[in-house]
Amino acid sequence: MIIRILYCFIILILFSCVASPRYSSSTHKNTPEKHNSTPLKKSTVKQGEVLRGVSSWYGPNFHGKLTANGEVYDQYGLTAAHRTLPLNTVVRVTNLDNGKKLILRINDRGPFVDEHKRILDCSYGAAKKLGFLKKGIAEIKIDIIEFGDNKYMSHN
Repeated sequence: MIIRILYCFIILILFSCVASPRYSSSTHKNTPEKHNSTPLKKSTVKQGEVLRGVSSWYGPNFHGKLTANGEVYDQYGLTAAHRTLPLNTVVRVTNLDNGKKLILRINDRGPFVDEHKRILDCSYGAAKKLGFLKKGIAEIKIDIIEFGDNKYMSHN
């Protein structure tokens, strides 16, 4: 009986010492030195300009990992990834297929797929609210509301 209790206690201690997957070393690969938090090419977009193209969405495989601006990605949040807009830029995204609109903040880089003229990767939560979660992509319009500071969030 005492051996069983001791065995259970040892197992409990061992499992309590395991790092949470969210904060494991694999999620810290996006440090400022390794991850480019600057636009991939200089953005020539001006405030008030309208962009049109296709948006996709991303979520489960990135949930809990660091985004390009250094914050932890929350797939249920209202954020998006864009290739060139400064990080922390605020945009109004309109789903041209159904007319739904949403204000999002750019906190990541992407999409990295040129298929269908993709210009934006929305978070899971944003895609759900914009109504294209099941379809996977949507024709969208992006209105620039306010340019971001393009700053990387330091975790020091």
